[in-house]
Amino acid sequence: MPKQPTVSLSAEQTLALSEIIIDSIQDIKGKRIVRLDLREIEDSPADFFIVCEADSNVQVRAIANNVRLRARNERAERPGSIEGLETGLWVCMDYFDIVVHIFSPESREFYDLESLWSDAPAQTYEDT
Repeated sequence: MPKQPTVSLSAEQTLALSEIIIDSIQDIKGKRIVRLDLREIEDSPADFFIVCEADSNVQVRAIANNVRLRARNERAERPGSIEGLETGLWVCMDYFDIVVHIFSPESREFYDLESLWSDAPAQTYEDT
């Protein structure tokens, strides 16, 4: 899927937004956070994928809500779309240059995005 046409953020703005997203996930005790850098991968759908997991459907939705609120309040950024809030098994938030994937452990194992994008440099974050 090609990137959606938008006003693109600068590299610094994209990195700053990714850090807010990661901090937002940590606020709600998201686990196994990984930021995949897709900038050097041809035809990638975004610059970054941020992947994490949560212990329950309620926590998946809480993380998504916190990401949405903090991105809006701190960076005036709104996602182009949010999918999966109904079930809370996998929420995908599209910030155009950054796509956030919030999984239940079972869904994360099934989709295994880190393996699909294994050629991308990955930065992992400690669970808090």
